[in-house]
Amino acid sequence: MGVYLLLVVGATSSITDAAGACAAWPACGDGLSLPATGPGWVALGHRTVAFVVGLLVLVTGLVAWRSRPDRRVRAALATAFLLYPVESLLGAYVATRGTGAVATVAGVAVGVSTLHLVGGLAVFAGLLAALAWELEATTGDPDDEPSVASTGPDPATEPVDAGDRLRHAVPAWGDEPLRRGRMVAGAYLRLMKPRLMWLLCLVAGAAMALAGGPGLTVPVVAATLAGGALSIGASGTFNHVFERDVDRRMRRTSDRPLAVDLVSVRSAVAFGLLLTVVSVGLFAWVNLLAALLGLVAIVFYSVVYTLVLKPNTVQNTVIGGAAGALPALIGWAAVTGEVGVGGVALATLIFLWTPAHFYNLALAYKDDYERGGFPMMPVVRGETATRRHIVWYFGATLAVAAAMVGLGRLDWLFALAGVVVGSAFLWAIVRLHYERDESAAFRAFHASNAYLGVVLLAVVVDALAV
Repeated sequence: MGVYLLLVVGATSSITDAAGACAAWPACGDGLSLPATGPGWVALGHRTVAFVVGLLVLVTGLVAWRSRPDRRVRAALATAFLLYPVESLLGAYVATRGTGAVATVAGVAVGVSTLHLVGGLAVFAGLLAALAWELEATTGDPDDEPSVASTGPDPATEPVDAGDRLRHAVPAWGDEPLRRGRMVAGAYLRLMKPRLMWLLCLVAGAAMALAGGPGLTVPVVAATLAGGALSIGASGTFNHVFERDVDRRMRRTSDRPLAVDLVSVRSAVAFGLLLTVVSVGLFAWVNLLAALLGLVAIVFYSVVYTLVLKPNTVQNTVIGGAAGALPALIGWAAVTGEVGVGGVALATLIFLWTPAHFYNLALAYKDDYERGGFPMMPVVRGETATRRHIVWYFGATLAVAAAMVGLGRLDWLFALAGVVVGSAFLWAIVRLHYERDESAAFRAFHASNAYLGVVLLAVVVDALAV
């Protein structure tokens, strides 16, 4: 995380031209003077942190090497160890020659700042790979074999007790109409999966803020967020309809409205269609591209993910991450009328974050997913492989977040927020490897939510402050 801090601070310094305020090495002025401006102090602080982190990389490499890790870990550590001094030299070159300095690599002119960023990502990747492989070697179970090659729900599986108890507790209209009415109203709200709304609407809001421009008006924002919330509600409702039989077999979902017959299938379908029409209508009021993307999001989650991916492939979570990424494209399109680089970058961040987020829940509910017959990663590949994939997707998420600094509308708040909450997320992932229980999985799950929520809020604040 120290190397990652250098990455994001270095990228931010380059965008804000803080390095230009201290165009000497190792300090400013004649190379030994203190800076006279705020940006100069930022540049000097970056170099100081680079020195401290370099010592940490050295110590980590030496200590780890003495413990005689396996060949993969040694190779990853060696990559980071050897690249770090090269990175320091590139940093000194950028500081003295400016961010516009160009070098020729294989006959191609490449910006030295770009090489510096790519090298930093390589150091980060080396350390992350060493961590992932060492955690696997230390905490992995060599006998962690898949418990079932799931190909779909087992029709012979009996419903769990929790759903049966609630089903019998639902009163008839004639017996207790008020209580039944409250339960039905709450059931329709639950069909919409409101717990997903805040985060996905925040994704769309961050994309709108990042896009900016004259299209960012209060009516457009209100219509887009309302349409987004209703599209999530429609997707969730259709998901409940399609999975109602499987829900009765899983302890986590056995009390869902359709699983306990609190809402009829016909009523739920009609409710989902109504939400779809209103949602797409709101998007269409904004522009046709937003409406098209909104409809694609509903169909993708309801049909492609629920009916095709989730019951048939272990990569359901990875590919299904596109459903969570689409709100970023919708938000950007709502403001600009097109799909821009910023929207794609934010969508990529969400896409890569999704496995690092949801695999924790899959670990916590592994037995439940096995009961339902879903080929989730822990069920098919085992828990050790799942924890390893969490580390990889965590690293990919942070790498995209670092690259997003180059979009130009993001500043110090986005950079530092990502480092702070990213550190907490990584700590939860490491604890998950050592503790390997349900509480650790939920801790990592909530840490992933906190990471994305804080980063998206930082995007909004930074983008609107420009």
